[in-house]
Amino acid sequence: MSFHKPVSYTHLDVYKRQAVSQESSQISGARLVAKVLARLGVRYMFGVVGIPVTALASHAQSEGIRYIGFHNEQAAGYAASAVGYLTGMPGVLLTVSGPGCVHGLAGLSHAQVNCWPMVMLSGSCASKNVSKGDFQELDQMTAVKPFVKYAGRPINISDICHVAEAAVKQSVEGRPGGTYVDLPADLLQGHVSTDEAEDLLRSINSITTVNSSSTGEGGGGVGVGGGGEGPFPGLIHAAAALLTSAERPLVVVGKGAAYARAEAEVRQLLATTGAPALATPMGKGIFPDSYDRSAAAARSLALKQCDVALVIGARLNWILHFGGPPRWDEKVKFILVDIDAEEIKKRNPAVGLAGDAKTVVRRILDELSKLGTAPLLDSHPWISAIQEKARANMGKMQRTLSKDVFPMNFHCSLRVIRDAIKSLGAPEPIIISEGANTMDVSRTVIEHEQPRTKLDAGTWGTMGVGIGYTIGAAVSDPSRLVIAIEGDSAFGFSAVEVECPE
Repeated sequence: MSFHKPVSYTHLDVYKRQAVSQESSQISGARLVAKVLARLGVRYMFGVVGIPVTALASHAQSEGIRYIGFHNEQAAGYAASAVGYLTGMPGVLLTVSGPGCVHGLAGLSHAQVNCWPMVMLSGSCASKNVSKGDFQELDQMTAVKPFVKYAGRPINISDICHVAEAAVKQSVEGRPGGTYVDLPADLLQGHVSTDEAEDLLRSINSITTVNSSSTGEGGGGVGVGGGGEGPFPGLIHAAAALLTSAERPLVVVGKGAAYARAEAEVRQLLATTGAPALATPMGKGIFPDSYDRSAAAARSLALKQCDVALVIGARLNWILHFGGPPRWDEKVKFILVDIDAEEIKKRNPAVGLAGDAKTVVRRILDELSKLGTAPLLDSHPWISAIQEKARANMGKMQRTLSKDVFPMNFHCSLRVIRDAIKSLGAPEPIIISEGANTMDVSRTVIEHEQPRTKLDAGTWGTMGVGIGYTIGAAVSDPSRLVIAIEGDSAFGFSAVEVECPE
């Protein structure tokens, strides 16, 4: 944790009262930041307060943003990243300068790699003291550059609105990710008149996040799957025709489809085509684990023998074995649906459709309807092969789970946890799992019927995310139970955050 004098919640209240009494005709830069965030629709802020950002946390609370104080910026950043994934609106991480910013990079880079919206705000030394060795001074703009899609530093108080607005909007536009705002102490503590502040704030409105149409330019075999017909309707037809003509189709869904709220469209797609389906770890629940053509228990066979794979919101990275031999057949034809055209171009698929997964799949469904596509029958050899292999592997797993072992091993303990979770009924809880064996075994034992109910180490395989995730998930949906299944080492990264105050 960074070196600074801790500020209690009582002190935050004192700051709040002082700020209100001092700002009758003027507004501080700190309060202006809070107002911008609130107008844009930000609801949750996490962090470790201290000079020069304490007043900002207080003002955020006054503007209706919930601030949750942590012991360490790393776990606070993971909480903010989880909020971004679960709600579609960036969670905000607030840090002090120098070491506080460095600690915050863990969560910020995690959000960037996983393509989740998140904004980090860090205080920095006063403008006049740059390069003089000020307290906790760091060239933070350079430090954050490798880990964000946008970084901004206002040059004066009037510039705060523009930079803060850009950070929030950039975090959700196109491929979501991490953004950063550097806030010099003199700007946070400076003032503008209330009239000027209102002029600056007048043009700022809440933003639309997931479920909005995506548009942009595509090329090189990459179409745009945004609203309307788009400039590449032929590629939608090509995708639908390729899927219909496949002898051994496979639908693969990832957390990008979950983020896009595409579960209704994906489930309709499976009903229309009858194709087997496979989910990446955090894609579980987009279609239910109980889907009778789930290839989860026949993964190796499904990957190796499919001839056409429609991949929705998942990258062909290490999780999917880079889309090549030996795990995939070298002749497999990929239809890739991704929000980022550049990601598609790197993979050279048979058909690439860049856009919001929900919108693109809906358009594929429309085209399948025009083609009169009929679902594969249970008697189809491909369906029979998948189901036979899945039944055999599930039988082996059930025999393993049925054994009462002492001392308890991972399978035995997770069976007990699974049964307890299943007894809870609706709504399905959000399950956080991390740790090497704990996460790997829970992926095969814990069942998910609904989307966005599973969070784990993600694309980067980040350990230590669990408690931050849990707090972020609980804050974003208080009506839903959140359960953290933690390996002992993973829990140790941020165990102290279990006493995180309300």
